[in-house]
Amino acid sequence: MSKLILTRHGQSTWNAENRFTGWVDVDLSEKGKEEAKKSGELIKKLNIKIDISYTSYLKRAIETLTIILKTLNLPMKFNTSWELNERHYGSLTGLNKEETKKKIGEEQFKKYRRSWDVAPPLMAKDSSYLKNFSPLNGGIPKNKIPLTESLKSTYERVIPFYEIEINKNLKNGKNILISAHGNSLRALCKYLFKISDTKINELEIPTGNPLIIEFDNQLKVQKYYYLDDSRAKDIIFNQ
Repeated sequence: MSKLILTRHGQSTWNAENRFTGWVDVDLSEKGKEEAKKSGELIKKLNIKIDISYTSYLKRAIETLTIILKTLNLPMKFNTSWELNERHYGSLTGLNKEETKKKIGEEQFKKYRRSWDVAPPLMAKDSSYLKNFSPLNGGIPKNKIPLTESLKSTYERVIPFYEIEINKNLKNGKNILISAHGNSLRALCKYLFKISDTKINELEIPTGNPLIIEFDNQLKVQKYYYLDDSRAKDIIFNQ
């Protein structure tokens, strides 16, 4: 029975400032580093072999994975993929969330933040934030680089990557660890738990609390649970 371990990166510096981050490549905060270490300690208690690890092109997810692997006394070997990047927040990038909510109204704010297929306005092609994107993005085909994304857009890059790259390793009985982001993990959970377009807005992914998903030989989900019960969020399944 293979296991998939999903970990949202620890708190970033922009998380702490309540800003829309998206593709901006910010560091973990000190709290985020502590959350990453706690994630590693929780995973260590499972006493299972981690065969393959994946993360995004963003250093907050890479650093989280690095801290986890160090805590597990594992080699610093992992795979990076831009398809696991956080959702691109377009023109909202860098804005304070509370100030933005007051400016555009709660209804529109919720549409941009939690709807399935509504994307924020495009980021300007000369935005100053572009220089703060990960240098790894230079390897992304230009026609694949977005200027904004909805959760649906994020899903459309995460799931093909999962089906092509990760599925085959789960089929071979490998235990997989993914360190990624709130929205790339929401997209993956939508697929794995068969969550509807209308219910996905209710799914929250906590930082620094690994979610374990166990599969049978047919890759059907058999069991799922957070390692830290005190900070677990409800998991929506087949709704």
